[in-house]
Amino acid sequence: MSSTSALGRGTSLRHVAYPPDQLNTNEEVVLDLRPHWWFFAKHLVALLIAIAIGVAVLAVVDDGRVSLAAGVLILAALIWFGLRYIVWTTTNFVVTTDRLIVRSGVVTREGIEIPLERVNTVFFRQSLWERMIRSGDLVIESASEMGSQKFTDIRRPLNVQNEIYRQMESNENRKFDRVGTNLTGPSIPDQIEKLDELRQRGVLTDEEFEAKKADLLRRL
Repeated sequence: MSSTSALGRGTSLRHVAYPPDQLNTNEEVVLDLRPHWWFFAKHLVALLIAIAIGVAVLAVVDDGRVSLAAGVLILAALIWFGLRYIVWTTTNFVVTTDRLIVRSGVVTREGIEIPLERVNTVFFRQSLWERMIRSGDLVIESASEMGSQKFTDIRRPLNVQNEIYRQMESNENRKFDRVGTNLTGPSIPDQIEKLDELRQRGVLTDEEFEAKKADLLRRL
């Protein structure tokens, strides 16, 4: 399921391919998000300022040492931005039909997984500026050892919160459906029909068939 269909028209979020081999059987990805662009905004601003200063210095000052310093400044800002961008591309906030998954890291990786049935409360926080750029934080309280977890720079946190609650409800309904199916089993008429087939094949005698049939009919 794509993030567009999950959140509805006009509220789509970018979908990033989460490795399918890391999903459980019958598990589907509902949302797969990278952090909001605000995640690396200050790094981008620093890079642009460094480039502007470096270009101005190179254009005005005719000094090799000053030119070298300007070049180092630009290179340092570029590396700082590049490292932050790599972290952005390797960070995923994933909502599936079974759990919440957060993965991050380049050289070393770390992650958090919270089963939907263990999530107690999900709430979001947004400043005025974050409301304008549609970013914010999610705080998830769960029954796991981790307790309360805060996730920052989430795109459209209200929509993500609503989607998590929808998946929690769907997951709970599926669990009850499975329990109900296991408890119900074959109906009594179906069981009598199976017994009759066994009698016709000679597995049961007529007396055994009548005795088991009578026992089943008493349960009606």
